[in-house]
Amino acid sequence: MRLYLDDDSVKALLVRLLREAGHDTEIPADAALRGADDAIHLRQAIHEARILLTHNFRDFENLHNLILEAGGRHPGILIVRKDNNPRRDMTPRGVVHAITRLLAAGAPIENEFNVLNLWR
Repeated sequence: MRLYLDDDSVKALLVRLLREAGHDTEIPADAALRGADDAIHLRQAIHEARILLTHNFRDFENLHNLILEAGGRHPGILIVRKDNNPRRDMTPRGVVHAITRLLAAGAPIENEFNVLNLWR
């Protein structure tokens, strides 16, 4: 899977695990976009035909809805919700596992807003 992680999701362990699992993973630093606005990150993902992975639920849900309302398309958005509970929050390994389960199930990704927590 071709992924783009926004600033909220770039953690060294997660990036390493995604790459080890065979995912072509780009981060904002690779595209000189560290600290950019959310819309810029989504534009980059669309431009590079990459699925965006973020921990920023609300902002990207709004961007997803705006794109679809305007008749646009995007490669997909994967969300990791934070419960603010260390026992319930997804670990980097949990995120990779959830992506594996999502792919194995053949769930639609393009133009979708998928919450990975549901795929634990």
